[in-house]
Amino acid sequence: MDIIKNIVFWSQINTEQKLKVLSRPILNQKKTITKTVSQIINDVRILGDDALYKYTYKFDKINLKSIKVKFDHIANASTYINKNLKKSINIAKKNITLFHASQKNSPIKLNTQIGVTCEQLIRPIESVGIYIPGGSAPLISTVLMLAIPAYLSGCKKIVLCSPPNIDYAILYAAYICNVREIYQIGGAQAIAALAYGTKTIPKVNKIFGPGNMYVTEAKSQISNLLNNTSIDMLAGPSELMIIADEHANADFIASDLISQAEHGVDSQVFLVTSSIKLANNVLNSLKSQIHKISRITIVKKSLKNSFFIITKNLLEAVAISNMYAPEHLIIQTKKPRYLLQYIKNAGSIFLGLWSPESVGDYASGPNHVLPTYGYASSQSGLSVRDFQKYISVQELTLKGLLNISKTVKMLASAEKLDGHKYAVQSRIDYIKGKN
Repeated sequence: MDIIKNIVFWSQINTEQKLKVLSRPILNQKKTITKTVSQIINDVRILGDDALYKYTYKFDKINLKSIKVKFDHIANASTYINKNLKKSINIAKKNITLFHASQKNSPIKLNTQIGVTCEQLIRPIESVGIYIPGGSAPLISTVLMLAIPAYLSGCKKIVLCSPPNIDYAILYAAYICNVREIYQIGGAQAIAALAYGTKTIPKVNKIFGPGNMYVTEAKSQISNLLNNTSIDMLAGPSELMIIADEHANADFIASDLISQAEHGVDSQVFLVTSSIKLANNVLNSLKSQIHKISRITIVKKSLKNSFFIITKNLLEAVAISNMYAPEHLIIQTKKPRYLLQYIKNAGSIFLGLWSPESVGDYASGPNHVLPTYGYASSQSGLSVRDFQKYISVQELTLKGLLNISKTVKMLASAEKLDGHKYAVQSRIDYIKGKN
């Protein structure tokens, strides 16, 4: 059976076909999901902890004795972790911390004109919730990617929720990232608890983290409610596009395609190349490598959503990438930095033979929480700034107000907002009367 059936020559298909090739797979969401999640959110809002216990038993088949994880259990998690795993977690933490610490901005203070002082203050979001999905393996890297920038930004309260029973590696990663409040609650009910608060779980100002379609739907619904809780982004299935030339390593490309395809059946990967020979070599390598992967069934289904695109040249490949705006972009060409200058839309970019996307997922430094579904054309990956607020301050002297008053009154008159004009004029009249 062919691993990739979707091989297209870009110059031989029309505009409609091109758009179809670059379209994302439709998420397999039933209409009942919206209604189900709405019911869960409403139950948590009204019943609080009782709803959390109920849904944990219903979905996770666990009778919780306590929602909150005891501090001693968190602090002692390190004793249950393999020393080599601990070492890897600590190296990843160091790199991620170093990169994110460089993102810190300084407050701004300047005079835009004589007597007009303007400032920009930076304040951390007071309380944040980070959601770490459960599943077949602990997502240690997601703890690091969320907790580190939250701590660096100065958030006073960082609350972590994850389905029971939480793996010791998750607890260890959270502990070394200064997270002390951890609750063993998952799914839409966890998002609702963070949004509304219960007797046990505190309400937070912003919720971060990926999840399944129920978690994503819960975040979507929460973001539309007027309850002072916002979300980071609505992350969809994983995406990878690889731009390659005849100098690329076919085995490396095949392994990169598999690494992202194994995320889930809705993942989507592309090879965009000007070399037909390379495309055939990658295809042969895929057929060989795929049998070494434990998640082979998922990979095969994901590859049905995926394409090999043959282009006339590399600049056409770049144009296709900018149109698609991938979450992850690998450029494996002889001179990858030459093409970098032409990339406009991508969540995170990996250059050259020795930069597999896997490194970015875990340990190199930049965040792996990235915009999907084409939002890389207008949004950025997660950073320290997402955990902060920027507040402007303005202070005018008497002379400053006099100098700018005509400008403001003229603009207010043009917009027919007499109250705005009068707020300035009343002060001018007062100054003139005083003199």
